[in-house]
Amino acid sequence: MIREMMHEEDGATAIEYGLIAALISLASIVAFKSLGLNLADVFNTITRAMGGQ
Repeated sequence: MIREMMHEEDGATAIEYGLIAALISLASIVAFKSLGLNLADVFNTITRAMGGQ
């Protein structure tokens, strides 16, 4: 029974894919958040240059 579990890799593979997906998601969130803040600054600068607030 234990030997069968040691050779069974389906669960481990699923966990690895889950961890990879979580890391990619986290990296994407951080990148988009940073990009969003910079983009907001650009639009605010353009608005002020055009005579806006």
